[in-house]
Amino acid sequence: MKTQSTFLFRTALVAACALSGSGAWAQSTYEQDRAACMRSDSQHERTSCLREAGAVRAQGINRAPGATPEARMENAMKRCADLPPENKSTCERMVHGEGTASGSVAGGGMIRELVTPVPAVPPMQPMPPAQPPPQPMPPMQPMPGAPMVR
Repeated sequence: MKTQSTFLFRTALVAACALSGSGAWAQSTYEQDRAACMRSDSQHERTSCLREAGAVRAQGINRAPGATPEARMENAMKRCADLPPENKSTCERMVHGEGTASGSVAGGGMIRELVTPVPAVPPMQPMPPAQPPPQPMPPMQPMPGAPMVR
């Protein structure tokens, strides 16, 4: 348990520093984390550990000085470009800050919601009243002079 909690603490520290640090710092921290992962006895833990260390390094490199708010806005608008036309405008409105957001990345994800009022569908017209059922035909009478069939 101690190695797992140490790794989680270290990962949190790396993630926090990667948000503000440079790519070189992220690379050196990755190398330290990788060495710690390789000391694990379990192959499964080692694989997960290496994957997490690589993700933290990538996040640290991607947050380098070129990641300006304008670049993030441009990337978000590019993601909206591939959506169908009926969803594209909603996506663009959400990128510009409309709607609400709840949750957290640490909690499993951000939920974004944009409520758009839609006009009500007019009620259907009532059906015309049913026609009265036809009157039954009177019983058939034999023709006068016709032979009777029994």
